Amino acid sequence: MDMSGTGNPLLDLALRAALAAGVEIMRVYAEPFEVRQKLDKTPVTEADLAAERIIEQILREALPDIPVVSEETAEPEGWTAPGPRFWSVDPLDGTREFVNHTDEFAVNIGLVENGRAVLGIVYGPAIGVTYAAADGKAMRRRGSGDFETIAARKPPPDGIVVVHSRSHENSQRLAEYFAEKSVPILERKKCGSALKFGVLASGEADFYPRFGTTMEWDTAAGQAILEAAGGSVVTISGTPLVYGKPGLKNEGFLAWGKKPAW
Repeated sequence: MDMSGTGNPLLDLALRAALAAGVEIMRVYAEPFEVRQKLDKTPVTEADLAAERIIEQILREALPDIPVVSEETAEPEGWTAPGPRFWSVDPLDGTREFVNHTDEFAVNIGLVENGRAVLGIVYGPAIGVTYAAADGKAMRRRGSGDFETIAARKPPPDGIVVVHSRSHENSQRLAEYFAEKSVPILERKKCGSALKFGVLASGEADFYPRFGTTMEWDTAAGQAILEAAGGSVVTISGTPLVYGKPGLKNEGFLAWGKKPAW
């Protein structure tokens, strides 16, 4: 397992946890596995649970004073933030993509401080790409190579590239939004999980809208990466997307590369 450093000890810790979880995820991915339904009707697999155990163990052993809020254990605890500073973890973001073998799933590890996502790792073990951010710097690496700095792009003057989910796209809402703005769409890219934030942060697309509900662990790591790359994530009404909210739910958001004047 390659452990090339990022230059930030906390980010290196999150990277180590994500890579270790990815090994277990890919082990399960290569074999037949059972899919169960949680109380909220979303799928869960052995890979979700095993990855969560690995991540929590690594983070807690290294930094026991920073609580971990993770998808598969947060629900029975009532979906509450444990304080102003905590890890926000989705051990397998895009379980539907995992089940459908599209390869577009990710390990998300974000650090929240005083309501802001300040550090993040989004690691796609099947596609071999890692996005990372801390200290206002966003990075990407492919495979086990070195990290390179990435930056969001200014939208092209003739239109934008939209990236959206395979599983959650609301075509009508998206059409209504752009009809109001009179913005031409050059291309639509489909991509699973929080990898969409990395696509924006790398300057490969301009806009990622999500009109439905998500949880904070779905977005914390990706938001940290995108904002460090010069992008932005706001609620549908345009206010900052913050963390530690009651219930840990996001009621829709708009993620931009570099947001145009309009």
